[in-house]
Amino acid sequence: MATDLHELLRSLRVWDPETTELPAFDPAAAPGDPLALFTEWFAQAVAAGQTEPHTMSLATADADGTPDVRIVMLHGADADGWSFATHAGSRKGRQLAARPYAALGFYWPVQGRQIRVRGPVTAAPSQEGQADLHARSTGALAAALTGRQSEVLGTTEELARASEQAWEQARREPDAPVPSWTLYRLRPEEVEFFQGDARRRHVRLRYRRTEAGWATELLWP
Repeated sequence: MATDLHELLRSLRVWDPETTELPAFDPAAAPGDPLALFTEWFAQAVAAGQTEPHTMSLATADADGTPDVRIVMLHGADADGWSFATHAGSRKGRQLAARPYAALGFYWPVQGRQIRVRGPVTAAPSQEGQADLHARSTGALAAALTGRQSEVLGTTEELARASEQAWEQARREPDAPVPSWTLYRLRPEEVEFFQGDARRRHVRLRYRRTEAGWATELLWP
């Protein structure tokens, strides 16, 4: 029997109390810098058993303004911004070259939390990107060495051959350079923290960067 998508969707529930604990969030007690709150929430997500909390949605747009989104990994967050990496010639790399502005989205359902970040994006110096790559796993280096990200692939066999060669090189040369590999940093202009509530009285706290520092405001859910 074919699956009825709409029936299946209606059967699902958000934040099942058997698996989800919605913590209280007092925005009046939030720190003045969004990075401090992000670090606190990230640590709490890890402690709560959230699967892959370091994955995030990355939204970009091409030269015509057509939006795009995909899941990538957070490589770090500090005073310079939230960082991620990719090949400069990939679709997202080309989009960032055309429109160097992006948005990030984190969703941690185990606690009913979302974080949204947006702002301009810059490429870090090449040596920083290479250092970031070589600090990761052999598999990460092999994937980067395989290259040709976002290009049309003829067959899966072609990918298997290229990947096997890349794995061999990564094991043989753990410091092999990948010139196209680029570390990007998003400098946030806005950061929003969303805490879900069982009665739908969700708390939304937005930080906005101003000349005087960070300003905060609450948003209707």
